[in-house]
Amino acid sequence: MTQIKCKIKKGDLVQVTAGKDKSRRGAVQKVLLEENRVIVEGVNVVTRHMRPSQANPSGTEQKTKSIHISNVMIVDPETDKPSRVGIRKNKEGKNTRFFKKSGKEVSAA
Repeated sequence: MTQIKCKIKKGDLVQVTAGKDKSRRGAVQKVLLEENRVIVEGVNVVTRHMRPSQANPSGTEQKTKSIHISNVMIVDPETDKPSRVGIRKNKEGKNTRFFKKSGKEVSAA
């Protein structure tokens, strides 16, 4: 499989733009490149029912599931709104991410 470029990285503050958790915000915990999905803290939390045991006497467990990467946008800290992200080369020749609307670079998480 070919390497997929991703504009969202672990630790970024993102806002959900579609689905049952629309307009909720959270930090990216993990990026799943092969599936084009991300795991966002506190978003898409489901309850998993299992047989009660000594380790889990209640028999239920809260689990955070992944959501598609197209349903999240990085939040621009200056405007506090979700923004599109682009990639450009900086003075050293390395690729950096920037907000399309403000033109500012995305700070490293």
